[in-house]
Amino acid sequence: QVQLVESGGGLVQPGGSLTLSCVASGFILGNHAIGWFRQRPGKEREGVVCVSSSGGGTFYRESVKGRFTISRDELKNTVYLQMNNLRPEDTAVYYCATHNFLPGQGCYPPYEYEHWGQGTQVTVSS
Repeated sequence: QVQLVESGGGLVQPGGSLTLSCVASGFILGNHAIGWFRQRPGKEREGVVCVSSSGGGTFYRESVKGRFTISRDELKNTVYLQMNNLRPEDTAVYYCATHNFLPGQGCYPPYEYEHWGQGTQVTVSS
């Protein structure tokens, strides 16, 4: 059974950090396109950080460049999103998503991704 499970969300003060995890089961993450998306209150789901299935690079949304970093542990079949210097506008439900073949640069529209996790809430507030 293919499954993605996110964890690591929570309440953090502005300027703080969180690391989100996305554990995959039922398939190997290594050669899949991976996206971290978020959905802020009243907004559409948006791509935050995306990696293509071709390994052709990593896309970071402009507002998170220099603050967020994606990484993966192939042995644990897990992808991480390190979020530093968090801002109130980063408050959202964060999702990881995958597809076995999305070779282009950037984040594809959410409907293109095949598998989704359940999401984890990140709240940045003082």
